[in-house]
Amino acid sequence: MHLRTRTTARTTALATVLTLTLALPAGALAAPASTASVSAVAGQGTGPDTEALRAALAGLPDANATAALVRVGGTGGVWRGSAGVHDLASGRSAEPHARFRAGSTTKAVTAAVVLQLAAEGEVDLGRPARQYLPDLIPAAYGHVTVRQLLNHTSGIPVADVAGTNFEEWYAHRFDVHSPREMVASATAKKREFAPGTEQHYLNINYTVLGLLIERITGHSYERETARRVFAPLGMRNTYFPGTDPGIRGPHNHGYQAVARADGTTEYRDVTVWGTTDSWAAGAMISTTADLERFLTALFRGRVVPQPQLKEMFTVPADVPGATMSAGLQRYVTDGGTELWLKSGGRWGYNSVIAATRDLSRTLVYSVNSTDAKGQGMNPVAARIVQATFTR
Repeated sequence: MHLRTRTTARTTALATVLTLTLALPAGALAAPASTASVSAVAGQGTGPDTEALRAALAGLPDANATAALVRVGGTGGVWRGSAGVHDLASGRSAEPHARFRAGSTTKAVTAAVVLQLAAEGEVDLGRPARQYLPDLIPAAYGHVTVRQLLNHTSGIPVADVAGTNFEEWYAHRFDVHSPREMVASATAKKREFAPGTEQHYLNINYTVLGLLIERITGHSYERETARRVFAPLGMRNTYFPGTDPGIRGPHNHGYQAVARADGTTEYRDVTVWGTTDSWAAGAMISTTADLERFLTALFRGRVVPQPQLKEMFTVPADVPGATMSAGLQRYVTDGGTELWLKSGGRWGYNSVIAATRDLSRTLVYSVNSTDAKGQGMNPVAARIVQATFTR
């Protein structure tokens, strides 16, 4: 099960910091005991498989992840679990309420704000984005609509960023990127395809949407997301870091596994890493509790009015192979269960918000993956998903 689609988020930053690197042979990571709590709630349906969920977190830290935080909910019951370590140097247990880099789950928040503006009559989803941003979107992309930005069918290519591999990206992790400069870089190139004919999941679409939010409201993207989403839902541990490459408040460290010539693996601390390259597409910092609150409120129509909420559960039918809607992704499990989700990946951190449309089962996790940008799904995350949605 592969929940992360192609992304072009590249990470860079702005100052020098002390980083920890550990050279360890494979299998040398010692695992503290995981913790979990289970509580039943009134309702109908089968509760989560608690034994499978515990097993999914067993053995952390391991070669694939150093920590994991999980919240499962729904009509049958709830389950909370954490495992792994806060950091490899101390080996102390992972902070269960930690903040983490939420990556592209940010897109669900950005889409929600755009859809709120549509509900208020401030944005027409079928109108070309250039009509709102004439100084930013060139004539070559004049037919790209707001809706096509939301569902990644715009044809706008990736922006230029420094680096083609981990070591190069790591060296540039403190570079600061301007959203306007990134859009200018992308739109200076030839389009990938005619708008509305294909779907290519790229951060640049949501960078444009972040700028559109600022143009329409006259306020910063960060202020509007806080005013429209975070504050009303009580998401007190969710914020955008701006140019700060650190994570404020309690958090577990993130690591990238780097193979060495002598057969050892270096687990490089990548916790401190700038996110200005992803901004409205993936810079959010949050907690599992806050993201669960957002997920359930969103699906219940408390964030986006019902007429516009349909956009988040509508995949473009005339685009071959499309799975992305406005801010979410449709996925059908091997057992036939339809899920609507959004995954996120920043170096050291993988995250997911996922649920059935009726909220009979929900999942939010943060996995401190040692290869968060790798191909395929992290094995620990895959076990969590399977344990949550297999009935």
